Amino acid sequence: MSRILASASAEFRIALRNRWVAIAILTMALFALVLSAAGSAPTGELGVDRLSVTVASLTSLGVYLVPLVALLMSFDAVAGEVERGTLPLALSYPVSRGELLLGKFVAHLGILALAVAVGYGVAAGAAFAVDPEAAAGLPALIRLFWSSLLLGAAFLGAGYAVSAVARRPGAAAGMAVGLWLGLIVLWDLALLAAVVADDGGRFTTQVFPWLLLGNPADAFRLFNLAASQATAAAAGVGGAAAAVSPLHALVSVVLWPLAALGLATAAFRRVTP
Repeated sequence: MSRILASASAEFRIALRNRWVAIAILTMALFALVLSAAGSAPTGELGVDRLSVTVASLTSLGVYLVPLVALLMSFDAVAGEVERGTLPLALSYPVSRGELLLGKFVAHLGILALAVAVGYGVAAGAAFAVDPEAAAGLPALIRLFWSSLLLGAAFLGAGYAVSAVARRPGAAAGMAVGLWLGLIVLWDLALLAAVVADDGGRFTTQVFPWLLLGNPADAFRLFNLAASQATAAAAGVGGAAAAVSPLHALVSVVLWPLAALGLATAAFRRVTP
């Protein structure tokens, strides 16, 4: 454990020096504040508190921004060490490859947690400032916070795996962008096209819900929307959220980080310094 923490401390100092900590915090705070202001307009029409509406907006923000920040922090983790020639030195220390990767993971997840806490905190503060009933949305906000970290952990692991497979920062960056586009944008578009073509058939009723759970971003969104009726109503997707069990969505959200880290560790062990 001490070796993992020492590796995490070194990685955090590198991220601090490269301005990654400031960039992540400012990005999350800025987008959260903008979405909080733009997404809170229908509060009166829906009859829910301002914070629940804000959480619905933050869920959409988290689906796009948390994976992107996680991939930007992680795509260089192994490929950068290889290109700079620092990987042999890092592996010469009395620390295993798994511990080295876990150290990077702890540091990057800590940075992501800090950014998400600041971003969501700013949005929640804005909601409390204008609505005395906003406290009703606190459980949804807390659930959104820890599930955002699980979503970020899944994409951190995916970023490490991409970095280890590519072994060059340029190639790793391209693969990370492709992964983000594929899972966050194209996956949903493909499912939507399939549902329209199926016209209420077997694919829509039996296959579609499981394909949603096969994507960590969709599982994250469905878990947060299905777990709160007020949030689902505010997001306008209450029917879609009810189609998938919150328990199944939670299992998917929890399993994806473990699978991604396992894949990253296996890929890192095949990297030759």
